[in-house]
Amino acid sequence: MVLRMSVEQPLWRALSGYRLLAAGYALAVFAWAYDRLAHPLVGALYLGVLTVWTAATIPKVRSARRCTNGFLAVDITLGVVGILASVHVDAHGSIGPTLPTIWVAGPVLAFAIKGGWRWGAVAATVVGAANIVEQGAVTRPTLHNVLLVCVASIGIGYVTEVARASERTLAQALQIEAATRERERLARDIHDSVLQVLAMVQRRGTEIGGEAAELGRMAGEQEVALRSLVSQETAHVPAPSAPDAGGGARAARRSSGGAGREGGEEPAAECDLRALLSPYSGARVTFVGPGTPVPLPAATAQEVAAAVSAALDNVRQHAGGPDGEPPQAWILLEDEPDGVLVTVRDDGPGLPDGRLADAEAEGRMGVALSIRGRLRDLGGSAELISVPGQGTEVELRVPKQVRSRTE
Repeated sequence: MVLRMSVEQPLWRALSGYRLLAAGYALAVFAWAYDRLAHPLVGALYLGVLTVWTAATIPKVRSARRCTNGFLAVDITLGVVGILASVHVDAHGSIGPTLPTIWVAGPVLAFAIKGGWRWGAVAATVVGAANIVEQGAVTRPTLHNVLLVCVASIGIGYVTEVARASERTLAQALQIEAATRERERLARDIHDSVLQVLAMVQRRGTEIGGEAAELGRMAGEQEVALRSLVSQETAHVPAPSAPDAGGGARAARRSSGGAGREGGEEPAAECDLRALLSPYSGARVTFVGPGTPVPLPAATAQEVAAAVSAALDNVRQHAGGPDGEPPQAWILLEDEPDGVLVTVRDDGPGLPDGRLADAEAEGRMGVALSIRGRLRDLGGSAELISVPGQGTEVELRVPKQVRSRTE
C-alpha cells in the first residue's frame, strides 16, 4: 500500500501558523501604541474581532476543501476594513502602516493557495488598493509593501498550481503502473497454463495422427494467436532479454499443497522453500539444498518455485540434444545471510545468438514473464548465463525481506 500526502498540505499548515503569529504581532503593536492613538477603543474592538476570527477559523485554513469561497470573501473583507479603519483609529500614524499590519497578507496567501496565482494576484490588488486609499497617495513605502505581497502571492499560487499538476501526473502514473502489473500478471498466468496446454495438445495430436492431428493443428493456431496477443499486451513493459521458458506455476501450486489464490485459502506465514523444490528432482533433475529449512513467506516461496518450474520446462522443451535425448538439469538452493539464491543449470547445447530476441518476437515471453517478471515483483533478480555447447544457467535471487511491487 502506498500512502501519499497532498503536496499542498504543508502550505496550509504554514498559513495557519502565519495567521496566528500575525494576529499576535498586530495585538503587540497596538498595545505598544495604545496611548498615542486617536480612537483606541475602536481599534481594540476591531482587533478583538480579528483575534476571535483568526482563532475560530483555524480549521478553515487546513485544506482547500475547507477553505470555501465564502470564508475567503469574509477574510479579505475583514482585512480591508482594518486597513481603511486605520485612518480613523491611528490619525497620527503611531502604529505604522495599518491596524492589521502583516495579518492582511494571510487572506491574500489563502487566495493564492486555494485558487492559484491568478486568485492571488486579484487578492493582492484589492489589498494594495485599500492601502493606497488609506495613505491617500501612492508613496514609495506603500508601493514597496504592495509589490512584496503581490509577488509573494503570485509565486506561492504558481507553486501550488505546479504541485497540483505534479500530483495529478503522479496519480496517473501510479494507475498506469498498477494496470501494467495486472496485465503482466494475467499474461504470466496465461503462459503458465493455457499456452502450455495448447502446446501439449499440438504435440500429442501430431504424434497420434488422424483426427487428433487436426485437433493439434487447431490448438497450434490458437497458441500462436494467443502468444501474439500476450506479446502485444506486454510489449511496453521493460524487461531484460532472457531465454524462453515454459510455465511451472501449476507444479509449484501442487507441491505447496494447493495454497494460494486458486485454492481459495490464505497461504501460511512462512514456507520451507526446500519442500517446494525437492519434488522437482527425478531421473534427469538433481536437487541440492542445505540441510536446514529455508523459510520464506509462503507467497514468495511459491513464486520462486513457479519460476524454477518455468526454467525446468524451458530445459525440457529447448535444451534437448540433436539425438532427442533429454538434458540433465541441476537445481542448487543456497541460503545466504541476506537472501536466497536458486540456480537452475542444464547440460544442453546452450542458446544460439539471437534466440532470445526471436522468442520475444514470436510472443514467447516465458523468461520475461514467468521467471524475470516474478522475481522483479518480489524485489529480486533473475540472471541468465549461456555458453554455446556448455548449457544454460539461470540464477534466481530473492531477498529475505521481500518488498513486493504489488503491495
